[in-house]
Amino acid sequence: MTSSRIRRTRWAAGSAVALALLFAGAATVASARGDGAARGPRTPSARSADAGFARDMAVHHQQAVEMSFIVRDVTRDEDVRRLAYDIANTQANQRGMLLGWLDLWELPKTAPEGQGPMSWMRGGHGGHGGHDMRSTEGMDHDGVLMPGMASRTELRKLGEARGKDAEILFLQLMSDHHEGGIAMARGCAEQCAVPVEKRLAQGMVDAQRSELDLMADMLAARGATPRP
Repeated sequence: MTSSRIRRTRWAAGSAVALALLFAGAATVASARGDGAARGPRTPSARSADAGFARDMAVHHQQAVEMSFIVRDVTRDEDVRRLAYDIANTQANQRGMLLGWLDLWELPKTAPEGQGPMSWMRGGHGGHGGHDMRSTEGMDHDGVLMPGMASRTELRKLGEARGKDAEILFLQLMSDHHEGGIAMARGCAEQCAVPVEKRLAQGMVDAQRSELDLMADMLAARGATPRP
């Protein structure tokens, strides 16, 4: 089986799982809320890890989609374009699920007053790849709101790069992005209370680790490595 077919098969399977998780999430909320008159105990609060992860990961995923569309337009390399397509589709689908859960829970898509990005992470647990979750309070360095996110300057450089230079920068930026995303997803897998969301978070960890290995190989093929 070719690598492209493997990726298409993985994406199709992931989409099926995503739909199943979304329906399961709706059933979980419906069960918790009964006839809809009042929230049950399994409906997360606005300050819960479940709501915080859904809000923050939706923002995190949106940048991955943006970077994928940028590199698609600045390189003709089919392997990189195919990877970007897979990431954009997977993370756009997952983002829709996360925002859909917030709607089902009747929770806002912005953090409550006084609660910044990543503040749902208790004591910095779930760190990965050198990202310290405790250092994110008030983070906004050139547009960086959460660990792993690219800055506005880096996004501009990606848009200006061409060919091999664009491929390497995209793979490096997306590797950083996945490292930060894995840390966040591990945090939810440990702290979230809604079972279907915990399963989705663990699925993100497993899938993005696999993509990190793939991107490391693609960088090596271009004489480069992930950024330290």
